[in-house]
Amino acid sequence: MTIHRRTLIAGGAALGLAAGAARAATPAPGETLRLWPAGPPGGVPAGLRQEDTNPLNKAGVPQLHVAHTTNPTLTVQRAAKPNGAALLLIPGGGYRFDSLQHEGFDVAARLAQDGYTCFSLTYRMPADGWKAGPEAPLQDAQRSLRMVRSLAAKYGYSADRIGVVGFSAGGHLAGWLSTRQSLATQAVNDAIDREQLSPRATALIYPVITMTGPFGHSGSRIELLGRDASVEQRRAYSLENGIEPTAPPTFLAQAIDDQTVPVENSLMMLAALRAAKIPTEAHLFETGGHGFGLTLPDGTASPWPDLFNIFAKRHGLL
Repeated sequence: MTIHRRTLIAGGAALGLAAGAARAATPAPGETLRLWPAGPPGGVPAGLRQEDTNPLNKAGVPQLHVAHTTNPTLTVQRAAKPNGAALLLIPGGGYRFDSLQHEGFDVAARLAQDGYTCFSLTYRMPADGWKAGPEAPLQDAQRSLRMVRSLAAKYGYSADRIGVVGFSAGGHLAGWLSTRQSLATQAVNDAIDREQLSPRATALIYPVITMTGPFGHSGSRIELLGRDASVEQRRAYSLENGIEPTAPPTFLAQAIDDQTVPVENSLMMLAALRAAKIPTEAHLFETGGHGFGLTLPDGTASPWPDLFNIFAKRHGLL
């Protein structure tokens, strides 16, 4: 099988931990845990090689990108003052790579300040030839959420106070994980696979939602389903369809001027969640573009983490 190298695009603004403050160094994350000790389901496709690169963002800061992931992992960021809750962070990257620094480690450092034990996920890319095809990243997301639940006693948080936060294409994966919990992607092989999914709350930040119509993100759709996906396939992988009643309270945040993933994605998800009677809150910012992470265009801190904390407290996560 031929593996095509994908161009990794550096983006986003410099991250600030407080309004008007200079960017602080991100604390070094803790241990990294393998999701699949015996290797991912179905084995690694022949010829696939993981690529870790460090492109510079607009501020000249290196941003770790992980492409062609062969060894999915969770990297732990402990809190100095734990609040008893944990978060699974799912970075974006258009289903081409994991934006692990910008939407993983940096966000983990910020949310750890609020007391969360954070786990940053690297997941497999659907176009890399895995046996599970488009469901390979969902296998990793399900396994990671179950693993986070299984580690509650070890890391000192409650097993029933776990949230999920996803960004861009990682927002699609987080929404897929959260709203379609009945979808079984593999056989039960160990005690971790027997853990429940059911996050207490989910946050979707500038998420890819739909794979259809004028508002779909074509890059994510092509990587997930291929260029020749049928209308039925596109609908099946569009999160505005098929929301299950077990979906958790969901928080949405996006900039109206997002030119990469149209804000209509969040609006469609908001409407679908309301129709399914899932508690939902949405924040639409005037500016920010796509991939803003923690920082607004003027360099000040985005308010979404604090807004999410209010939402999380209301729904028993915080």
